[in-house]
Amino acid sequence: PKVKDPLLLKKEALDLVKNWPGELLDVIERTPEDTIVRTPLADRWLWPLISPQGSSDGVVLVGDAWHPMTPNLGQGACCALEDSIVLARKLASALAHGDAGSAHVNEALQAYTNERWRRIFPLTLRANLVGSLLQWENQVVCAIRNNIVIPKLVKLEPLLEHTNYDCGSLQTTEGLNAG
Repeated sequence: PKVKDPLLLKKEALDLVKNWPGELLDVIERTPEDTIVRTPLADRWLWPLISPQGSSDGVVLVGDAWHPMTPNLGQGACCALEDSIVLARKLASALAHGDAGSAHVNEALQAYTNERWRRIFPLTLRANLVGSLLQWENQVVCAIRNNIVIPKLVKLEPLLEHTNYDCGSLQTTEGLNAG
């Protein structure tokens, strides 16, 4: 049965990860009950040549519109912010060259798409894989995963290497007119 009571959800979450690193338990313990909800997740895989392009004919997709991912890596909103910075930088560069014509804008949008694809494609795959592993229901497999594999074999540093990404800075471009 679907549990909706926040206190029971918190207890369930703590029971599921009771043997995990203490830092994760602390996060759950400190989470206010009025912020705890349970909703089903949906995932949409990105496939090269099949998935929508990041841009086409002057229209650009960012964040979940282009690359939704389950929250298993905590990177969805981060990727949307990264998208914004890269897109702004590419457009500013195109406009700084003095021609805001559609050819330059489309080139900037394609450059954004190419740069971001290398980052988001592996992340969406990793999020899906981690989510799949965490949603197994077989009690024996889950017991092994929760009590042996994660606490004894999984190291957090390699799992979090994707958080060390640098999308570059958002700098103002001299010579652009405001308006």
